[in-house]
Amino acid sequence: MNAPLYNNEILRLAASIPFAGRLEAPMATSEKRSPVCGSRVTVDVALDGAGRVAAVGMLVRACALGQASAALMAASAKGRSPAELAGARDQLTAWLAGARDAAPDWPGLELFAAARPHSARHPSIRLAFEAVAEAAAEAAAATGRAA
Repeated sequence: MNAPLYNNEILRLAASIPFAGRLEAPMATSEKRSPVCGSRVTVDVALDGAGRVAAVGMLVRACALGQASAALMAASAKGRSPAELAGARDQLTAWLAGARDAAPDWPGLELFAAARPHSARHPSIRLAFEAVAEAAAEAAAATGRAA
């Protein structure tokens, strides 16, 4: 694959993370860190009465790939159930590892196709999806809703 690992779209996304900043009263929070590169993402969530994500807050200290991934996650997380978030996390993990050919069913993640051969970059790309899935599951459990 000849596509550059860092391209203009990744850099644009990295500079435009939605929901940057923590929630004042999150229902749950998850922090994930990549031991490979030190990237760190903290995600706060609040769920609505139906158990879907109503609000997301984030603190992202990551490389451009981690920042771009966090931007894509946050742009489409609202309205998703904890199960949908866990599915997206699992699809992303499998796709990056080469266990599935199709890009995850999440807007924009095909952008990371050039990173698939670079396994050292995978943890940073997965951080936001791992954190939001964990936080949403914790919030659902705290409210007595199935994740």
